[in-house]
Amino acid sequence: MKQIQYRRRLLIALLLGVAYAGLAYRLVDLQVLRRENLQAEVWTNTHHVFQLEPRRGDILDSRGNMLATSAFVKTVCADPSLLGDHAPEVAHLLAPVLGMNEAELGLRLAPRARQTDAGDTVTNRYVVLKHKVPLDVWQRAKETMTNFPSNIVGRLPTKKEIAFYRALRYSAIFADPVDDQLRSYPNGQLAAHVLGSVGVAEHSDVHGTFINTVGLDGVEAVFDKQLSGTRGWRVTERDGHRRERVELREENVEPRDGLNLVLTIDSVIQGILETALAEANEKEKPLSISGIVMRPKTGEILGFANLPTFDPNHLDHTTDTQRRNRLISDFHEPGSTFKIVVISGALNDNLVHLGDRFNCEMGRFSFAGHTLHDSSPHGELSVSGIIMKSSNIGAAKVGILMQKPRLDQYMRDFGFGAPTGIRLPGETPGLMPHEWTKVSIAQIPMGQGVAVTSIQMTMAMAALANKGVLMRPMLVDRLVDAGGNVVARYPPVTARRVISETAAKDMVEALKTVVGPDGTAVRATLEHYTVAGKTGTAQKVPYSANKWYASFVGFFPADNPEVCIYIAMDEPHGPSHLHQGGQVCAPVFKQVAEKVASYLNVRPDKGIDLPGSEGTNGQGIKTVAYRTP
Repeated sequence: MKQIQYRRRLLIALLLGVAYAGLAYRLVDLQVLRRENLQAEVWTNTHHVFQLEPRRGDILDSRGNMLATSAFVKTVCADPSLLGDHAPEVAHLLAPVLGMNEAELGLRLAPRARQTDAGDTVTNRYVVLKHKVPLDVWQRAKETMTNFPSNIVGRLPTKKEIAFYRALRYSAIFADPVDDQLRSYPNGQLAAHVLGSVGVAEHSDVHGTFINTVGLDGVEAVFDKQLSGTRGWRVTERDGHRRERVELREENVEPRDGLNLVLTIDSVIQGILETALAEANEKEKPLSISGIVMRPKTGEILGFANLPTFDPNHLDHTTDTQRRNRLISDFHEPGSTFKIVVISGALNDNLVHLGDRFNCEMGRFSFAGHTLHDSSPHGELSVSGIIMKSSNIGAAKVGILMQKPRLDQYMRDFGFGAPTGIRLPGETPGLMPHEWTKVSIAQIPMGQGVAVTSIQMTMAMAALANKGVLMRPMLVDRLVDAGGNVVARYPPVTARRVISETAAKDMVEALKTVVGPDGTAVRATLEHYTVAGKTGTAQKVPYSANKWYASFVGFFPADNPEVCIYIAMDEPHGPSHLHQGGQVCAPVFKQVAEKVASYLNVRPDKGIDLPGSEGTNGQGIKTVAYRTP
């Protein structure tokens, strides 16, 4: 008997020893062998790293008007398991506040049960109702839930009803603890091709993967780093409803907001330009129409517009055609506006003078096996007359006199064949002839055989207005922080002197005649300002297609220029059947110039009957000196 008891005790001791040994092994396994892995798993299950997105900087015009801004918004979520049978009531209440379809919201709020792999039944406890909800809308939603109407009349609520109302007020509907932000453009389409647009992109760092707002085009893309700021983060614990436990925060690194970008664009002038382009677009019905308003002395761009255009607030509804920035990405044969290059170069080299005369062959000139034509027959014309009448043959003969090396050098000095350096993405350098044929020296002076962008042509004309000095186009003035402190400034930049001041002055005298009574752009004449400019009517390749690219670029007051304006139309085909630059683009120049001059209070140089010394301008009109009252 004692032997049996002894054996039983030994067996129990052995079993207990095995059990304790297994328990000890399990403890060693959990506390030693798998300690790091288990700690990481526990940390992952109980902690969360919230990415704190910085506020994207604003974009302002030159006078501080808002062009682009960002506002923090909420992601509204729900725990359907707390709503039960009340989901339709809550959907009916919240749908108009959140701007959602009631039926769709009801489906999202409805509790849904599912079976786990272990056979348990669980209900969905987290669902996103709507992204990018403005803070004021979220506040109204919270007030709506707090004031949820009760159907309890004349009786005490049940415990179940009390639990539902408490859950609705405090936990059933909630917002993600980390704010998102919404980029908006208060003026819609205004300056869309300058501002560009934003999108989202996925990025990863040591804290995980997150979605970031990025610039897609325009200055939003070029200055994306400066506008974006620096991301922060918050390490904290979350409860079972995925909500932050504020008291258990471990790290809280605040984000650094992006800088504000101040442009040279003036929103009033931008509006004047876009309105004029829209009216001309309706009248002449071109494939596209573009315009630039700038200060020739500094290169500051005050207005910059293309049609078709787009609204960056609604990027999903735009096309590539609407978003294309034609002023810098499209190149074309310039036509007669390019005559300023060969004539100014010849004047600078003293090969010709304004009074020198050339036989323009009555409109037909054979050279190197090709026949060049003028739009109307001319006999002898002075160099000034070649500009005034826009004679292809006269310009070709000046080019032949100059020869290839010098003409090629002047084209490059004026900035053709290279990007201008404007702070916008997608700028093309245009096309320079790689191999000159025998006829190239005659064709290029009349604007054929070379392709330029609109911004290049504008800057070239502005160089003449600026006494022969080519400037870099200036679109951004400065970067400032939230307190208004200047972080970086972008002053005007001189590219190079292209021609002498004397040659530039002679060119201005010649360009004044273009807008005179015998010139090709009489429709660009301003009442109180002397205008210097040049028309362009380029036949598009193939030349037999009878399709035209019309343009006009000019500046005023001619002898002390304050504003330079470029207008171009691609294939105008309105009911008037006009296609020449002086007919379709010069009137748009005039409309823009008159309003811009008034807005900027540009000092008139003719036609003002105030006391002062009398004189005449380059267009033979009697003037008196203007005196500010």
